[in-house]
Amino acid sequence: MTKVLPYCELHAHSAFSFLEGACEPETLAERAQELALPAVALVDRGGVYGLPRFAKACREVGVEALAGAEVPLEDGSRLPLLVRDPRGWSNLCRLLTTAALGRPKGQAAVSWEQVQHHAAGLLALTGWEEGPLLRAWRRGGEEAAGSLLAQLVACFGKENLAVEVCRQLVRGEERAIAAVVRLARRFGLPLVATTNALLAREEDGMVADCFTCLKEKTTLDQAGKLLAPNRARVLRGAQAMSALFSELPEAVSNTVKVAERCTFRLSQLPYRFPRAEVGPGRSEAEELRARVWEGAKTRYRQITPRVRAQLERELALIEKLSLSGYFLVVHDIVRFCQKEGIMVQGRGSAANSAVCYALSITNVDPIAYDLLFERFLSEERGEWPDIDLDLPSGDEREKVIQHVYRTYGERGAGMTAVVVCYRARAAVREAGKVLGFDPERLEKLSAMLSGWGFERDPREELPQHMRAVGLDPEERRGQHFVELVARLSGLPRHLGQHTGGMVLAAGRLDDVVPLEPASMPGRVVIQWDKDDCADLGIIKVDLLGLGMMQVLEMAVPLIRQHEGVEVDYAHLPADDPAVYDMLCRADTVGVFQVESRAQMATLPRMQPRRFYDLVVEVAIIRPGPIVGKMVHPYLNRRLGREPVTYPHPDLQPILERTLGVPLFQEQLMRVAMVAAGFTGGQAEELRRAMGAKRSLERMKKLERQLREGMAARGITGKAADDIVQGITSFALYGFPESHAASFALIAYASAYLKAHHPAAFYCALLSAWPMGFYHPATIVQDARRHGVRVLPVDVNCSQWLCTLERDDQGKLAVRLGFKFVKGLRREVAENLAREAQKQPFASVEDLLRRGGLNRRELEVLASIGACASLGETRRAALWQVSAFDGRSRPLQQAMGWGKSPSPLPDMDLRERYVADFEGTGLTVGRHPLHMFRSALQKRGVLSACEVARCRHGQRVKVGGVVIVRQRPSTAKGMCFATLEDESGFVNVVFAPDLFTKERATITTSALLEVDGVVQSRDGVLTVRALAARPLVLPTPACDSRDFH
Repeated sequence: MTKVLPYCELHAHSAFSFLEGACEPETLAERAQELALPAVALVDRGGVYGLPRFAKACREVGVEALAGAEVPLEDGSRLPLLVRDPRGWSNLCRLLTTAALGRPKGQAAVSWEQVQHHAAGLLALTGWEEGPLLRAWRRGGEEAAGSLLAQLVACFGKENLAVEVCRQLVRGEERAIAAVVRLARRFGLPLVATTNALLAREEDGMVADCFTCLKEKTTLDQAGKLLAPNRARVLRGAQAMSALFSELPEAVSNTVKVAERCTFRLSQLPYRFPRAEVGPGRSEAEELRARVWEGAKTRYRQITPRVRAQLERELALIEKLSLSGYFLVVHDIVRFCQKEGIMVQGRGSAANSAVCYALSITNVDPIAYDLLFERFLSEERGEWPDIDLDLPSGDEREKVIQHVYRTYGERGAGMTAVVVCYRARAAVREAGKVLGFDPERLEKLSAMLSGWGFERDPREELPQHMRAVGLDPEERRGQHFVELVARLSGLPRHLGQHTGGMVLAAGRLDDVVPLEPASMPGRVVIQWDKDDCADLGIIKVDLLGLGMMQVLEMAVPLIRQHEGVEVDYAHLPADDPAVYDMLCRADTVGVFQVESRAQMATLPRMQPRRFYDLVVEVAIIRPGPIVGKMVHPYLNRRLGREPVTYPHPDLQPILERTLGVPLFQEQLMRVAMVAAGFTGGQAEELRRAMGAKRSLERMKKLERQLREGMAARGITGKAADDIVQGITSFALYGFPESHAASFALIAYASAYLKAHHPAAFYCALLSAWPMGFYHPATIVQDARRHGVRVLPVDVNCSQWLCTLERDDQGKLAVRLGFKFVKGLRREVAENLAREAQKQPFASVEDLLRRGGLNRRELEVLASIGACASLGETRRAALWQVSAFDGRSRPLQQAMGWGKSPSPLPDMDLRERYVADFEGTGLTVGRHPLHMFRSALQKRGVLSACEVARCRHGQRVKVGGVVIVRQRPSTAKGMCFATLEDESGFVNVVFAPDLFTKERATITTSALLEVDGVVQSRDGVLTVRALAARPLVLPTPACDSRDFH
């Protein structure tokens, strides 16, 4: 019997070795514990992406997590490096950064000189099939391999180099092992046995095979010898490795010696937040105090004792926690925005801070709204606060991001990553591709699935969808498909960049974490996401792009130029009647935060009449209030249908503003403070514990403390149960009141624009798209319903973005911008606008001569009517374009290019609609369904305005373009859709059984016809569907915006 030797795995991969590793880091850690491995090194290809998650999981199961990575070399091989100490960590991070920066994505590599320069603190393995040693041996025998080994010894020294051996049970392998063993002994180097694992368990092998096929662009049927044999690259325990290397026992036991030398852990990261610039002779704390009191004079005008006390309390805690520099750095970014005239507003729990308000980081006065500071910062919290800054999307936000890079250096700042995982649709497409399924069926199948993921275990859900598209889940290939999709779901697919999270560091950030080039020029991204950063104490500042802030910013100069009015969002009329009348009608297409179907269904019942009503409206349609069953009690109390009651008289001051119903996180924290005697910090800990997937034991302990505290104050029985229920169901999803107030400010400003400056509102809204809830086609139709004319793209009138001009009646109209023309290059469009400004184009020939357009661009512009100002109909312009064949212009002139009139009739209305949608995705004319209204009436299909006049319970037939679909997780399987026709919207609700039966029709039809029953209550009308079928009409339609 083979003696079992101690063993540590020194070369394991996770799925962060993209398209190679087949398991998540947590699975690897869990399997290591099962195998009783004392230590495992995660050595992923080209990065340390999964290391924070792996280290965290290993801590929880009692396994030591060793840090490392495979560094790509210029010859295509990969050098496995393990980290011995903090210096080695920084060198590994710098080496990986050097490999990636300045090279195309996916082509990272370093030279041997760069490896040698960064060798200190690292321990090198020679790798196996992908490693440089075996590749050199296969290329030039032991002589070439010996030269390579000598080069490694020169880089790392004998004491920091180990020769790796793997056994994958394939023919010819023993010859390679024997050669490597001879080389190791010749150079006096230790041997180490590894699995070079891609799998945590053998059953993960089907995922590894799938990844191989995707990488090699082949199918399982065709892959052959490309697939790894024998499932040999699987994590093994000491017993299995001792048996596998019984003739090389030292290769097994040496792994423990190497592991013991790798003492670095992620808790030793050399991270420091940058110091802020301060005035002469001032500390950061003194500088912050000076700025806060200066700002408070402007913000509060008169500093009352209450304001002074709150600011002092906050400043004292900030100083105690050594956070002054963080606030100063964020304030410096805000000051840059103010200097450059860029709108900026802090969101989230930062709005609970009077210090943030005094510094103009946020725009909500937390003292006036009695907001709870501990929701933002407390001593017990033990982590840095989180300040998110909203900026206008697009160029202005990029200007701020580039300012941060300039301030802290290319290697002193980076965007946080986002791990893009396999969701339902991607998993289905990739698994089906590998198994050779018909692409058309796969597309139909993926269209039936949620874009976010499966609603239950894919092994249960997927078979019924497969049957609906003609795939057999019981056939062997079908069974394999279901299992493969289930295993792929949730695995890392690739790395993206966070929408706005930036990490800043004192000194070099690539001493802390590797950096990579982002897809956008001028940006770098770190290899970890925001959760990794939070776990490791790395501070990020979120610079988030908000489309509506871009709209607000764009609208001001438009209104100034075309209406002669100066709009100042800081001094808009409070509680404007026209704004609230519009909100009460749910006339909110394009209005920030209150334009969704659910918000529109709530507004007529809510009847908001003051700003705090809008704060509640923003917050109430969220999973927290819905899951916590708070929405209907609040609305019923507001409408006088239920009495306003409180769980306990002591809670009335906390819950009075929301009619006794807790809607905000701060209220629940205050309830814990008043009802159970919690401190602010304890209340925040309770909120976070209830609102995260943490240990059941900890949650039960806090709930016990809560009940004991309430019992001591005489709150027991149902009152105590109601309070606990409110906190536990609400904590995860509930909105901070401060966040709702910050968003309500923007919602009010956008509603004010729509009510008082509609032309500028729609112009800016279309220019800022993509954003919001609706497709531009819907926004254009909404503008028409509000008396704002949208003019088509024109080669002599349009700019890249939409603009305002006076129409033939002298009214302000929106001119559609070139940005909506499909396939038109921006630089060409901007050149068109410049040329037209110098001298209007006189003919298609002139357009060709000066416009710099290619044939395809000319055709699209002609087909959408953009040549109308040249005196040409669409077909006439297309006829002239068709004569252009790329010949030289003198030859064209000699041949009389484009002189003959078009022999073709011009497009009819239906053809124009098709051309509009094909060329721009929308039409500026009437809604296409108006052409079919008489035919629809004969079939009994009502228009949206006719449905609005129907009584509750009336049977109806409705139809229209599906512009929005929603199936929220809180809706218990219900699906909601909004249908649009020429007169407006109809909201339809599909019960779970009907949705299951007609899923393919409901989720994939561009136009739907629905039989149903009108449900009308409190001015809100929906149609409860009884049957659904595709509405078959020869008309184009925009894509629906689907949310889940």
